[in-house]
Amino acid sequence: MTHSRSLFRPGILVFLFALATLLVSTSAFARSLTTKASSSAPKRPAGLRHGRVRRAGLRLHRRHRYYEVFTTSSFSDDITQGDITVGEDPVVRQAAVDALGNMNGTVVAIDPTSGRILAMVNQKLALSEGAQPCSTIKVAVALAALSEHVIAPDTEIRLGRRTQVNLTEALAKSNNAFFEAVGRRLGFQRVSYYAHQFGLGELSGFNIPGEHLGVFPERVLDSKLGGVGKMCSYGESISMTPLQLGALVSAIANGGTLYYLQHPTTPEEVLDLQPRIKRQLEISALVPEIAQGMMGAVEYGTARSLRLNFSEEQVLGKTGTCSKDGTRFGWFASYSNTPAGHIVAIVFLQGGRPTYGPKAAEITGRFYRELYDHKFFDVPATPTSSEVMHQQPVVATTAPQP
Repeated sequence: MTHSRSLFRPGILVFLFALATLLVSTSAFARSLTTKASSSAPKRPAGLRHGRVRRAGLRLHRRHRYYEVFTTSSFSDDITQGDITVGEDPVVRQAAVDALGNMNGTVVAIDPTSGRILAMVNQKLALSEGAQPCSTIKVAVALAALSEHVIAPDTEIRLGRRTQVNLTEALAKSNNAFFEAVGRRLGFQRVSYYAHQFGLGELSGFNIPGEHLGVFPERVLDSKLGGVGKMCSYGESISMTPLQLGALVSAIANGGTLYYLQHPTTPEEVLDLQPRIKRQLEISALVPEIAQGMMGAVEYGTARSLRLNFSEEQVLGKTGTCSKDGTRFGWFASYSNTPAGHIVAIVFLQGGRPTYGPKAAEITGRFYRELYDHKFFDVPATPTSSEVMHQQPVVATTAPQP
């Protein structure tokens, strides 16, 4: 037994050695196959580490959605608190209140033939320091560019290999790239000159208590933030009040007279109101070109939501949407073009995600709808000679104090 065990032990050792050699050989062979497969396989795209893969000529991107956080509410229950309403037109005011509802905003309605404010809902906001004008600044930029012959009404600006846009289309659809290009052609000095001519950075009202100046910067926006292009497309670094925008749109509606806006607060002030001219703008020949784009905005562009509520009369306007410091702004500036004349309506909203320019246009549609239903747009009777004499405008010789 002892002899047989001594023969058996070396056999086991030989068997284990042979098995280990086989395992090592198999592992080496497997590694060689892996290396060959790796060398023959296509290389990993360099863009993959950045979330991109190219397959059959297509580029697939990982989509990263950015959600802006808003801290201001789009709704309020006390927007009319503190408003002075005795001298306002009761029909216009009620239409504005009903149209605005509980949205956190203001509606300013103006007679563009005199500068009289017919209604101003949420006067605290209307008379405040204002806000970034967003795309409504495009109206002023368009007037400046046409005045300086930087563009003609039919000028098409190339924005891409296959894209060319003219002024009407750019206003109707609020094309930012178009107005950035126009702003760069104008340059800051000319943009600033016309902005002040149109009333930005100065009081629009004549002795209206509580009105603020807004802000038009003394120097161009830093190029890292978009420079003059961003100023002319989004209104970056500018703060405009609803009254300033209302005065400018009134001048477009009446053919070029920039009136001081007046807000009568008693029946006697309504009877004694005399229109006060701030300055005459040389834009009468340009208004039809601007009007085409503002009309297009309502017919097929960014303000077409207005037609959900009102389509009986022609309305021309411009939307604006942007945000700053946790607050989104929604603007819509418009005027109606009816047999009875014009009325200017400025709707300004502030808040969160429900706040944007098309929403302001929708509210404006409700405003015009109610005016229409109350026969506001019926052709008025011909004024008497004494009424005409009473309404003769005067040129203001002194500017109101802030």
